[in-house]
Amino acid sequence: MNDVVQLFLRSAIVLTGTAVVTFALLWHAPGDPALSIAVARFDSAVSDEVVARIRAEAGLDAGFWAGFAHWVVPLLSGDFGKSSVTGRQVWPELLDAVRLTVPLALLGLAVGLALSVPLAIVAARRPGGWIDRGAVALASFGAAMPAYWLALLLILVFAVKLNWLPAFGAGSASSLVLPALTLGLGTGASLTRILRSSLLEARGAAFLPALARRGVGSRERAVAHVAPHAMIPVLTIVGLELAFLMEGAVMVEVIFGRPGVGSFLVDAISARDFPKVQGVVMLTAVLFVTVNLVIDLLYRLVDPRIGERHG
Repeated sequence: MNDVVQLFLRSAIVLTGTAVVTFALLWHAPGDPALSIAVARFDSAVSDEVVARIRAEAGLDAGFWAGFAHWVVPLLSGDFGKSSVTGRQVWPELLDAVRLTVPLALLGLAVGLALSVPLAIVAARRPGGWIDRGAVALASFGAAMPAYWLALLLILVFAVKLNWLPAFGAGSASSLVLPALTLGLGTGASLTRILRSSLLEARGAAFLPALARRGVGSRERAVAHVAPHAMIPVLTIVGLELAFLMEGAVMVEVIFGRPGVGSFLVDAISARDFPKVQGVVMLTAVLFVTVNLVIDLLYRLVDPRIGERHG
């Protein structure tokens, strides 16, 4: 129990540090944020009086810690504040953007798992064989390929040359295919290497020959002993990949012209809309912290000895 409490305390410390750093970076960003907000709001030349009024409305004329407290105290109750440009609540708009991004991230993870699991299992059966070497080379190439380059390549082949799939927008289910492939191919490369290494390490465990001599069958050894041992690093990478996919989807959405967290964040940064930028950063931080917390708790279900060692 003490170990679980420590996990929650560490999560709270990480979120607090993220909030302070995020606010500090935006607070000390170059340029006059009040002027940027005024131009974005009125789309025309603005007077000094209007800029001063917006500076007061946004709390930019207060001190650093006063401004931080003005933002973070409502945040603790789930209030992300109002947009400095539109005056609307940030959370409903951010939630709408997240609803568009989550299916893309989940589909990308599904593509990555569909590619990596069978490839890693086949490769681990004969280490050093031509299938294993080919899988490792393919995974290394996929991991090294930048997502933006892969996205442009997929657009060129499947949208421009073959005209099979739409390249931009989110008007139909088919518009998800190319962005999901962009995310899933890179994820599959990382998962293949981790899963292959985990399977090889688990199959080389010292206790497996003893189980074989006791008459334990190969299937039972694989299910009851190899799989749980191999699952621990896989849980880590799958959980973190899902969090990274939510982050990586931001760039992919911009490339493919999809609405979602990506366009939400780009528009907020362009307008210096602090509440929106802070909302995206804090939501991402909560996602990462939650994923890590769930992974740590799952560790203790897969292998209770982990909790005993930390305790």
